Amino acid sequence: MKIIGLQLDTVWENKAANHQKVLALLEQAPPVAGSLVVLPEMFATGFSMNVAAVQDSDSRQTQDFLSQVAIDYSIFLLGGVVTKDQSGRGRNEAVVYSPAGEEIARYCKLHPFTLGGEAEHYVAGDNVCLFNWQGFTVAPFICYDLRFPEIFRSATKQGANLFTVIASWPSLREDHWLSLLKARAIENQAYVIGVNRCGQDPKLYHSGHSVIFEPSGKLLGDAGTETGKVEAEPSLEFILKYRRDLPFLNDMRSEYVGF
Repeated sequence: MKIIGLQLDTVWENKAANHQKVLALLEQAPPVAGSLVVLPEMFATGFSMNVAAVQDSDSRQTQDFLSQVAIDYSIFLLGGVVTKDQSGRGRNEAVVYSPAGEEIARYCKLHPFTLGGEAEHYVAGDNVCLFNWQGFTVAPFICYDLRFPEIFRSATKQGANLFTVIASWPSLREDHWLSLLKARAIENQAYVIGVNRCGQDPKLYHSGHSVIFEPSGKLLGDAGTETGKVEAEPSLEFILKYRRDLPFLNDMRSEYVGF
């Protein structure tokens, strides 16, 4: 089975247009049934601070779309959505649907991007989230979370061996994006797929570079800078052997994980 990242040039605050972009990419090369397909952070709207305009709690337009696409292609589908919090602010989430269209995981971004004003409009999550896929234990994270290695370490302690990081990461810090994803793979001896948007939003340009790293830090694929995809076939046998042969994780000091 494959992990597949779909890289989009997101149309600003236009759910229907972005849903069509996803369908077009899937129709070009339908994924193998059972694959894990990953979409960027807030893929249906762009990284908007206008919670009232982009939230999906009322219409469920994007959540129902993800559920139906998972059914239609018999895939596990992870995408970024915005829902409303009881406080009136938004929740920047990654939600996962099974081939039966059922929600199997929902993660709320632990670290809203303070520098970009996200913390003023969105609440912070409070838990690492794990789900099972084809024998792997997957931990989803979102964009700015990538700068906080302790949450990845916490997920690793809980059994994670594959990380998904969905993002709207600007080209200004492209080198940080690639370096940190590789570091998270090496230090946790895990597969990492980072799925970024590409193209221009009202403020920033995004250079894409959705990538997949294996536990050694080897690059398995890069989607480049335009609309497209990145894919790889992770091996559970490989990662289990890799961790046995290099048992670095056994030497973790639990008291210093800090989460």
